[in-house]
Amino acid sequence: MEDLAPRPGDLEPIETASRDEMAALQLERMKWSLAHAYGNSPFYRARFDQAGVHPSDLKTLADLAKFPFTTKEDLRETYPFGMFAVPREKLARIHASSGTTGKPTVVGYTLKDIDTWASVVARSIRAAGGRPGDIVHVAYGYGLFTGGLGAHYGAEKLGCTVVPVSGGMTERQVTLMTDFKPRIVMVTPSYMLSILDEFRRQGKDPRESSLAIGIFGAEPWTNAMREEIEHAFDMHAVDIYGLSEVIGPGVANECVETKDGLHVWEDHFYPEIIDPTTGAVLPDGEVGELVFTTLTKEGLPMIRYRTRDLTRLLPGTARSMRRIEKITGRCDDMMILRGVNVFPTQIEEQILKCRGLAPHFQIELTRAGRMDNMTVHVECTLAAADEAARAGSARELAHHIKSAVGVSTAIEVHDPGGVARSEGKAKRVVDNRPKE
Repeated sequence: MEDLAPRPGDLEPIETASRDEMAALQLERMKWSLAHAYGNSPFYRARFDQAGVHPSDLKTLADLAKFPFTTKEDLRETYPFGMFAVPREKLARIHASSGTTGKPTVVGYTLKDIDTWASVVARSIRAAGGRPGDIVHVAYGYGLFTGGLGAHYGAEKLGCTVVPVSGGMTERQVTLMTDFKPRIVMVTPSYMLSILDEFRRQGKDPRESSLAIGIFGAEPWTNAMREEIEHAFDMHAVDIYGLSEVIGPGVANECVETKDGLHVWEDHFYPEIIDPTTGAVLPDGEVGELVFTTLTKEGLPMIRYRTRDLTRLLPGTARSMRRIEKITGRCDDMMILRGVNVFPTQIEEQILKCRGLAPHFQIELTRAGRMDNMTVHVECTLAAADEAARAGSARELAHHIKSAVGVSTAIEVHDPGGVARSEGKAKRVVDNRPKE
């Protein structure tokens, strides 16, 4: 893999600002954001009044803890436009979630918001090693999902050439990568595995591809998955973090020279870590739920938005801005199996230790009587497809999960291609337990 460390002049001055300089900027922008939300969003005015707080109560950054949280449920209850802080006609664009688990969550952007979003994604691509003139293959979904257009505008802002492929048509993805020779791919890590399978199906060596950088996000993934992808393609794999409610992709990104957590672009997004049960703010270094307050957004300011993602805040390294540890689980992804907390990423990590298994998997939850059971559906590799090898792989994986995670689980080893693929975010857990 090539050395992608930044050259002199590559970084914006804010990326190396001191903590005092950053805190002063954050306080100034946070005062504006709270006043903007209170003065222009009926939702926030009512929420602040109910909590007995006013924007003028913010004297220091620590005072933010006095203000109430915002949740995804708030967006659903104010559907479609009830949380916006500008008139609807001032919005340049609207995005929304799929709404598969209820009403969609709708987010809106002014033209200034779109420019801010493009700027933080451009900064993210540059932190990953991207440079003006690079060809960027965007295989995130376009449309109401923020991934595709977020990556697209950021790459253009950096001065890259964008190939807006979107998701799906995996055979065509590989053809275009072969013909157009992109240096960067932006996609979910689970779909990158499908692209890897297609390279091999076509008899092409992925290590001979033009790809030097993969920027992967939209779902939790492990360092073991990073190693798998980097080795397969001989490229750098870095993590990008974001969520539609806060802005979309580009809230934080790993720096390619360290790959030691995602630097939060703190000049636009103020992070906190809280106890997910009590809501108390935790000190840097402790694991808890990630909360964000937007500092510059006009259309849909977010005050103390609970992301449900579990991580911790760490000091800066390649940049002075603080880092979040790689997201490996969400409060609402956590499975409690016979009293043990289990995350899909823990299962992924154990699968990647088994040489006879491919990294495609799905977890099925069932209940027999009062007992919850977990079955891991996984694929064998072509080299380990006979019955004896499958049985051995199943025993090996069950042992790894029991040893590392602490639960007993059934293992179903399927033929290559036997586990459902995703062209966007992977659906890792299927809950077939009776509804209570």
